[in-house]
Amino acid sequence: MGIQIHHVTKQFGAQKALNDLSLEVPDGQVLGLLGPNGAGKSTLMRLITGYLPPTQGTVRVAGFDVQDVPEETRRRVGYLPEHNPLHTEMYVTEYLRFVAGIHHIERADERVEQVIAEVGLTPERHKEIGQLSKGYRQRVGLAQALIHEPEVLILDEPTSGLDPNQLVEVRALIRRVGAQRTVILSTHVMQEVEAMCDRVVLIKRGQIVGDGPTSEFASQPGGLELAFKTLTGS
Repeated sequence: MGIQIHHVTKQFGAQKALNDLSLEVPDGQVLGLLGPNGAGKSTLMRLITGYLPPTQGTVRVAGFDVQDVPEETRRRVGYLPEHNPLHTEMYVTEYLRFVAGIHHIERADERVEQVIAEVGLTPERHKEIGQLSKGYRQRVGLAQALIHEPEVLILDEPTSGLDPNQLVEVRALIRRVGAQRTVILSTHVMQEVEAMCDRVVLIKRGQIVGDGPTSEFASQPGGLELAFKTLTGS
C-alpha cells in the first residue's frame, strides 16, 4: 500500500516547513525528493517515520496512520538520517546485534549475518565502526535501516560526503535494495535522482512544484537540471 500523505502541514512557530502537501508513493517505487536546502525534504521524511507529528493532515504507511498506530508503522519503516548517528566505539557485528535487539528480531545472529552480506560489509564486519571509511559507515547505516526487513526505506542524503568510488558503490546498493521495497530518497543533487530514482518530486518552500517519472524530466530540453532551476528558482 506504500505511503499516502494527505494535506499535510507542518508548522514551527510562524514558519510553515510543509504547506498543505499531498503525495502518494506506491509499493516498489524509488522516489527522489529534490529541492534546495530548507525546502522541507527532511521534515517530510521525519513525518513519515513518526519522528515528528504533522500540524495538520494525515500520513499513512502500508495503510496505517503514523500518529494513530506508531508501533505498526515503525515496524514497517527503515530510516537512514542525514548524519547517520552510529556508536563508533562498537564493532560492526556488535552494533547490528544491538539494533536487532531493539527490534526484537528472532534468530538475530542469523539476520545480522544476512544483512552484513546484503550491504557488502563482510570484509569489515569485525572492525570498530570508528575505523571504517565514510562509505562503509553508510553501509552500516543502511544495514541498521534494513535489519528488520521494512517495507519502506527512508534515506536522507545517503551519499553525502562520499568519494567517487564510494558513490558508485552506494548508489548501486540503494538500487539493489530498492528493487524489493518502497524507497524515498532525499537529495539536492540531481545526479543522485537520475542514477537511483524511478520518479522525482520537486519541492520548494514546503510545496510540491513538480512530479513525474525521472525519464520524462531527463528527456526534456535541458533535462532535470533545467526543470529543477525553473520550478524551484535555484
